[in-house]
Amino acid sequence: MMGFRLTMAALGATALTLTAGPALAAGAGITDDVTMTLGKDGTLHVVEKIGGSSGELKRTFITRTRYDDANDRVYQISNVKGGTLAGDVLTVKGDGTVEYDVKGAVTTSGGVEELRWFAVNGWNQQVTKATVKVNGPGQVQNLSCFAGELTSAIGCTSASMDHSATQADFEQENISSGQALTVVVGYPKGSSGGKPILEKRFSLAAAFTLDTVTGGALAGLLVLLLGGIVLLYWTRGRDARVAGHESGAVDPVQNGHFSPPDGVRPGQIGTLVDEQADVVDVTATIVDLAVRGYLRIDEQSRQTYDAPDWMLVRLPSAPVNTLLPYERALYDAIFDGRDAVLLSQLSGSFASHLGKVRDALYADVVRQGWFARRPDTERTRWTTIGVVLIGAGLLATVALAWFTTYGLLGLALVIAGAALAVGGQYMPAKTAKGSAALAHTMGFRQYLFSGELGEVPEQHRVELFSRYLPYAVIFDGVEHWSRVVASVTGNGHQSDNLYWYHGPAEWDLSKFAGSMRTFTTTTSGAISASRQFRTL
Repeated sequence: MMGFRLTMAALGATALTLTAGPALAAGAGITDDVTMTLGKDGTLHVVEKIGGSSGELKRTFITRTRYDDANDRVYQISNVKGGTLAGDVLTVKGDGTVEYDVKGAVTTSGGVEELRWFAVNGWNQQVTKATVKVNGPGQVQNLSCFAGELTSAIGCTSASMDHSATQADFEQENISSGQALTVVVGYPKGSSGGKPILEKRFSLAAAFTLDTVTGGALAGLLVLLLGGIVLLYWTRGRDARVAGHESGAVDPVQNGHFSPPDGVRPGQIGTLVDEQADVVDVTATIVDLAVRGYLRIDEQSRQTYDAPDWMLVRLPSAPVNTLLPYERALYDAIFDGRDAVLLSQLSGSFASHLGKVRDALYADVVRQGWFARRPDTERTRWTTIGVVLIGAGLLATVALAWFTTYGLLGLALVIAGAALAVGGQYMPAKTAKGSAALAHTMGFRQYLFSGELGEVPEQHRVELFSRYLPYAVIFDGVEHWSRVVASVTGNGHQSDNLYWYHGPAEWDLSKFAGSMRTFTTTTSGAISASRQFRTL
């Protein structure tokens, strides 16, 4: 009994304090008589009697507030009668009664079950007077109210309870459309069994939470995915092994004539070595066609500041029908029905033909039996799968981050996809025959730069050393071999030209090394300028 007297005394003091709140500016508006009943299931049933309106009314409910650092508190409104609810906006035709249910307005704090609801708020007209009656499933343990802005700590006009402590009453005058009357009533714990409805608020920190569970799952997923990629490369991407006797030193000089290892042409060697048909392979092939007598390279005379240029001349007696498909495609792309063409004119002029050169080169290495599948197709296949996996990983990351705290797991797919996209460049695998050809090629390269050329008859040196030159282009040894070629002629004396390379009037072989270096660089640049060839 003494406790009840103390409580009532405290409530009386609170009422005095609450009535000291600032008065809002008076003006024409509506009245709102609200009756709220908290049921046993935690649902708050609200009945509002509205008067004094001058037409259609609209009310925007507050249905979401901040609960804590990670969650929002959500209020669900349903079973609307006497008005129309669209989203958070209630439309009422005019004076009358509107009813609705609210879920999520109850939470437990300590030993008290607390009802909190924005009894009056969001009307598009000022509420000149609002009264609120709250009935609950137990005796009132505490009560309070706030008027003004949503975060206001200013008390309402009055707050009290009846003598049985089962009904709480609140009043407030002059509530503008941007303000609210919030009522809070405490009941014994478990009176209604209501709980707040919480929704996680998105944040990067929470979405990508790193803890024992997510860290372990991420590590396990990465091991599984990256291990699968390594296994895939081990079984599909490795070159077939070659027996030891199939590799070793190579002597390309037979009876004083040049005989490349396995009869492999420069363009084929370039594609075999790096598994790509690129500009250096085409440049080496152009030099090779000249050395073998299918065309001649004529360096053009120029002034001091002129750009260097070369005329590629078709040799009418050349047996073009003996060319390999990729060589014939390149030969046709260069001349295209003409007998001579300046190298500078090739920049962009034969772009439409270069795709055929690329396709023919890739088809050739498969036809040789060096690859089971075209290297470009193999790279594209696995790179595409990797990009798709990256896309799936990004979608999974967004979904997991938005709805859960396991966003890190989606990143595992992104990482695996990136690894596969990059690793796809290494997926083309040579067959045993291709590996053997590569071993012979590397032996030839070692021989080429060893400096031990053996005894080569003078009458064969120009032809032999010239035949080495296209391979030196592939192996990035143009400077060295150009000097070797320039150092000899058929009779051991210096001359003005080679049978396949002619210089201008003032030119001699002492300038061949510089000319050849510039020619290969310029040719590669002209080819690269052809947009379709950038994909080689």
